Amino acid sequence: MAEEQKQASTEPAVGGEEESDEQIVTPWTAHAAKGETTIDYEKLINKFGSQKIGSDLLKRITAVTKKEPHHFLKRGIFFSHRDMESILDACEKKKPFFLYTGRGPSSESMHLGHLIPFLFTKYLQDVFDVPLVVQMTDDEKFLWKNLSVEEARRLTTENAKDVIACGFDVKKTLIFSDMDYISSVPNFYKNILRVQKCVTVNQARGIFGFVDTDCIGKISFPAVQAAPAFSTSFPQTFGDRKDICCLIPCAIDQDPYFRMTRDVAPRLGFPKPALLHSTFFPALQGPQSKMSASDPNTSIFLTDSPNAIKKKIMKFAFSGGRDTVEEHRKLGGNTEADVSYQYLTFFMEDDDKLAKIKEDYESGKMLSGELKKELVGILQELVAGHQQRRAAVTDELITEFMTPRALEFKCAN
Repeated sequence: MAEEQKQASTEPAVGGEEESDEQIVTPWTAHAAKGETTIDYEKLINKFGSQKIGSDLLKRITAVTKKEPHHFLKRGIFFSHRDMESILDACEKKKPFFLYTGRGPSSESMHLGHLIPFLFTKYLQDVFDVPLVVQMTDDEKFLWKNLSVEEARRLTTENAKDVIACGFDVKKTLIFSDMDYISSVPNFYKNILRVQKCVTVNQARGIFGFVDTDCIGKISFPAVQAAPAFSTSFPQTFGDRKDICCLIPCAIDQDPYFRMTRDVAPRLGFPKPALLHSTFFPALQGPQSKMSASDPNTSIFLTDSPNAIKKKIMKFAFSGGRDTVEEHRKLGGNTEADVSYQYLTFFMEDDDKLAKIKEDYESGKMLSGELKKELVGILQELVAGHQQRRAAVTDELITEFMTPRALEFKCAN
């Protein structure tokens, strides 16, 4: 799925992205500027026009939920937002809202980077006690990838198992295939049509960089991703109510889709969806780009064995250490460039232990091999636990999650 965007008229075209020395972030590619080791997220906030998540917002989230913010929030992994205050306002006034996130099923297995928004969305569902819709964009992957309709739909079911394994409440969660849902829920398709009528071809080109050689399916797809942000797309739960807010947790590269959605929403009588943007989960080769399912050497998959995880980390994970042990002991390592440390910021929940590792690595007390060993143990446990939960997902449970039905939600107002 996607999120909001910036002045995408300067972005590379979808049909054939341009080489550039500048930082590039689109729904289809992301890399740092030439010579930089990381993506500049402050620059993205300024360019996209979103707001940085600061201490005041974190304090308010704590006050409203009466729980400590997720470490993804505290550590700036989710770093930017649009109108999160409106969601907190709704909570304080006891007004309902719902969560919306998604997955583009282009591979048999999700990788660690795909797991991040779902782990965070699980936290949001738990602390706010709200319903969640998960869009599986099998139609998008058919249009963009070399997949048949049947294969894209099959991968949706496989990826749904990974989503379910994250622990979502089946009474409050709908996972839906675009291919199936469009044909079974007329309200969803009607909202797609309404969005399509509001956006011109020129606007779509400017936002997404479409070119003349792109198929017309690509040009029409953004409306499909926009429609789940509107409550009437889920009449089984919300009926014909148009006043229910939507909160979308997503990676920052998805911003263009939802900027378009926010522009259209008031014209259709819906509230603008709120967003929480995350940073990218870096590729093994370095934080200047994001992990990609298309290159197995840049990714750790949720199907990888303990040995495969160890091998990938020890062999491919970019090190911020020095060339020799002596130099490292003297000068210390660079945690900003070190992939193993960056992964620990995602998956090591203990703040004190993470701070100690950072101190020891930057001082030279901890070596790169020791840091990688720490990460390997955490990832092996994480992936093994996920695999165990995924193996317990039955066909009946998949059907239950993916059947359009009324979700539990508080609708006093």
